[in-house]
Amino acid sequence: MNLPTRPQHEAFREPAADGYPIGGFTWRHLRTDFERPVVIINAATSVRCRHYSRFADYLFSHGFDVITYDYRGIGESRNGSLRGFKASWSDWGVLDFEAMLQRAQREFPGQPIDVVGHSFGGCAAGLGASGAVIRRLVTVGAQFAYWRDYEASGRWRMFGKWHVVMPLVTAVCGYFPGKRLGWLEDTPAGVVRDWSTPTPAYETRPSGRALAALPFSRVQAQVLAISITDDPFGTVPAIERLLGYFEGSQRTHLRIAPEDIGEKQVGHFAFFRSQYQDRLWPIALAWLQRGVLTEQTPGRQMTDHTWNSLGFPQTCASIPHPDPDPRT
Repeated sequence: MNLPTRPQHEAFREPAADGYPIGGFTWRHLRTDFERPVVIINAATSVRCRHYSRFADYLFSHGFDVITYDYRGIGESRNGSLRGFKASWSDWGVLDFEAMLQRAQREFPGQPIDVVGHSFGGCAAGLGASGAVIRRLVTVGAQFAYWRDYEASGRWRMFGKWHVVMPLVTAVCGYFPGKRLGWLEDTPAGVVRDWSTPTPAYETRPSGRALAALPFSRVQAQVLAISITDDPFGTVPAIERLLGYFEGSQRTHLRIAPEDIGEKQVGHFAFFRSQYQDRLWPIALAWLQRGVLTEQTPGRQMTDHTWNSLGFPQTCASIPHPDPDPRT
């Protein structure tokens, strides 16, 4: 399908609980409808929210209100140099994402709140104190970068890049100059420390240790975790390591091979590109609309297997396909 003429979206600045201004954009329908969900899109680490604008257009065209935003230190939420700037993964979730949950409740009172989280954005979705308000959650390649979970054939190369070179450069510069290197947006040093620390549990990452308790269990949503088989970050162990924290939610893990949609490769970032609006985006749309997978959904649901040794549940709950097709 071709999207209609691009809708207007409004820029905003929302103060987090500590007063830091978070910048983003809102797609808002003119008429209020208390049954219309509002979707908050959580970006991947050091990926600007503008990367998700076409996907936001798509959701808006299917009747959703949408909020996109940048974490502190990134894109619309960057104020000057990052040298010495204090920010961590937990700040991005506990403060910045929580600010968006608060904004959604204030700006769209009475409307259901859904979330789409890409990569770390899926982890951030579990860090907000108001997580109980989330109705449905779709994650794409969501994990928190435990190096042993990386795809085996490239594991040591990825370890060298993200867990050796990135923190070393950060130590020299005071932040990670990712934009100059063509890797990511520039990234705060605290975020780099969280990413590069080689521990398997979020609560043992530097900013995770500073939290009195992890709030993931407050989320009692219908969760769909989408993973792509050629995503070197989003392996089965990585996806299900994060899913295990959402113990209060009904969880489904859908794993898709590029061949399932007629492609040779998709990887970690391509899901949100408009070339997939007819093949991948309807999966997220159906889940956000009704919490279901349709008979036409590509891939397979991962069920009936042990997740890992961290005390997570033994199976990933699965939701059956319904008869109607909610894509229409």
